[in-house]
Amino acid sequence: MKTKIAIVVVALFASVTLSRGDQTKTDVVERLQSAGTVLHELDAAPDKGIPDEVFHSAKCVAVLPSMLKGGFVFGGKHGRGVATCRLPNGRWSAPAFFVISGGSWGAQIGVEDVQLVMMVMTDQGMRHLLQDKFQVGGEASASAGPVGRHASAGTDWKLDTDMLTYSRSKGLFAGIDLDGSVIEKDKDSTVAMYGSDLSNRQVLTGQTAPPAEAHVFLAAVRDSEMRRERPAHS
Repeated sequence: MKTKIAIVVVALFASVTLSRGDQTKTDVVERLQSAGTVLHELDAAPDKGIPDEVFHSAKCVAVLPSMLKGGFVFGGKHGRGVATCRLPNGRWSAPAFFVISGGSWGAQIGVEDVQLVMMVMTDQGMRHLLQDKFQVGGEASASAGPVGRHASAGTDWKLDTDMLTYSRSKGLFAGIDLDGSVIEKDKDSTVAMYGSDLSNRQVLTGQTAPPAEAHVFLAAVRDSEMRRERPAHS
């Protein structure tokens, strides 16, 4: 049984690696739509979702509609996501595409498909996202974010964490350890959507107009923000 699981895990991550460069515009549009759906589903579960204070304080929002996570003693994670950052005029930028990958070692077995939302909370975290590659834990800090309609006043989510993470697997919300994961620009998806290899900085700082295909995702981000009560100090 263990041998069969190990073979499945190896084959699964091998197939992910081999398909990494095979991205069409249709693939990218479907990912944008799926990312919007993930945000809507979080809104439908306010007791387990992103608190109002966190969303209104976020510099950027990044969503992975599907991240494969698993292993057999040695494990790994891999997924493609989309991100948008808040512009000085209050609007959200055109979407940038990224890949997250990483390995781990320890007691683990099997494979699961995880939905992941990352809220970038600090200027430093945003600067990392504007780069084309960075490592979580080594350069940018990340931790499981508080859940519920409002963040508890007793939590330290405002202090030093660059990114707050929210994950869901099979309908259940839980924290996830991203330390050691590498986040880098998804060149293939960027070219498929924009027709050229734009940098994350060009896309996320407002230098690039949002394409029509990004409407569903950006509308979901705006809707999620508008549904939330704005903190009294804002």
